[in-house]
Amino acid sequence: MGFWRTGTDLAIDLGTATVLVYVKGKGVILKEPSVVAINKVNNKILAVGEEARKMIGRTPGNIIAVRPLKDGVISDYDITEKMLKEFIKKACGGKKIIAPKVMVCIPSQATEVEKRAVIDATKNSGAKEVHIRPACPPIMFGCKYLNFSRSSSEMSLITRRVIKELEGKEDI
Repeated sequence: MGFWRTGTDLAIDLGTATVLVYVKGKGVILKEPSVVAINKVNNKILAVGEEARKMIGRTPGNIIAVRPLKDGVISDYDITEKMLKEFIKKACGGKKIIAPKVMVCIPSQATEVEKRAVIDATKNSGAKEVHIRPACPPIMFGCKYLNFSRSSSEMSLITRRVIKELEGKEDI
């Protein structure tokens, strides 16, 4: 019985180039390019992430590889929803899971409409509860990385003390 069966908290950093999926207590469990390969004839998803990235420029005319995010926000809602669903499924090893609580990181300059689109896409991908935060909060859950994305110059610097406080550990 895995930790997914008991319900869990996820943090997803929806980046234009890369999507990170973080599980509290486990760390970053998925780091994949935000690319989706689609069959144009039947609109079926053929591959997501690294597998889809490898298809760029190497596919027949009826298969296209697209990036459904632009500047850190959704540019193609339907494809983003399917991509999120696949990333959540990949993160749990393809097993059926109880709908997780998900925190999604988006650029701080995102509009209310863009925020609503992220919430809806995440819920439709299987999340029970969705929270939106400005870019880079996975650091606050113990993920130790900095976000230097091409689409923004946002950066979060969190001290070791703050990380420990957020993890509920008193000793530093």
